[in-house]
Amino acid sequence: MIQDIAPHQYDVAYRTARAKEDSVMLIYADNALLCRMEQGKTVFPSAGEIAKAFPLVYEKAKFLFRMDGRDYFELPRQQVPAFLDWEYLPKERLRNVRPIWKAFAGITGFQIHKWYEENRFCGCCGARMEPQSRERALRCSACGKLRYPQICPSVIVGVTYQDRILLTKYASGHSSYQNYALIAGYVEVGESLEDTVRREVMEEVGLKVKNIRYYKSQPWPFTDTLLAGFFCEVDGDAKIVMDQEELSAAEWFERGHLPKERSEAEISLTGEMMNAFRDGCELYEKS
Repeated sequence: MIQDIAPHQYDVAYRTARAKEDSVMLIYADNALLCRMEQGKTVFPSAGEIAKAFPLVYEKAKFLFRMDGRDYFELPRQQVPAFLDWEYLPKERLRNVRPIWKAFAGITGFQIHKWYEENRFCGCCGARMEPQSRERALRCSACGKLRYPQICPSVIVGVTYQDRILLTKYASGHSSYQNYALIAGYVEVGESLEDTVRREVMEEVGLKVKNIRYYKSQPWPFTDTLLAGFFCEVDGDAKIVMDQEELSAAEWFERGHLPKERSEAEISLTGEMMNAFRDGCELYEKS
């Protein structure tokens, strides 16, 4: 999956580091990332290279994280136009960036960048939020409200019935993603993850489920989400009653006849779970 980047090492610990000439810069504008292709691989600019177009880079750069012992920075609220052979790649196309550790770096940096951009002002009193020096947090300059990055918990659900698994497609008005996928949904206030599994399956396809088994989790920076994957079995009638506002398709597929389309198993939990079912693997992680 996209976070499985070994032997590369991601270190999210916050630091008060300053950018150096060889520091990596992740420059975002209009939901896109500045980069270039070099011998078939994606390359991010260094601070020294950005300084050619934006001389204030060392003064304005803000620390994001460390990868393989190298510091990564962004430029909050600064505009750097595309220059030379550097161009902006739309955020969603980061799914296809290779090597995959660079896709992870690019989209994780975007998640942090977006959090800073969307929390410039206090939600309680409207005063400006100020970054803290010892941790990744923002404090209101007037009322003192402290805010940390917000991550939304969500479930991915592989519903099985005998030797079949339930796959769905989103309605075009609900999502731009149009490949087959598993049922998914956000955790509501007061719910456990297991309660979310039961509710989402009932809401989307009208089925009761049992034997809910945890599979594994995945950070999904594209939507600020922490995904928790579960497999479960139909409890009783397997007749599908589809929510037509959210879904355009909901079908049972036999293990050996899953749709022949790119499942994104290399980067997504949904894709890996579909492949796990297809291959007859254990549907949960053993402790």
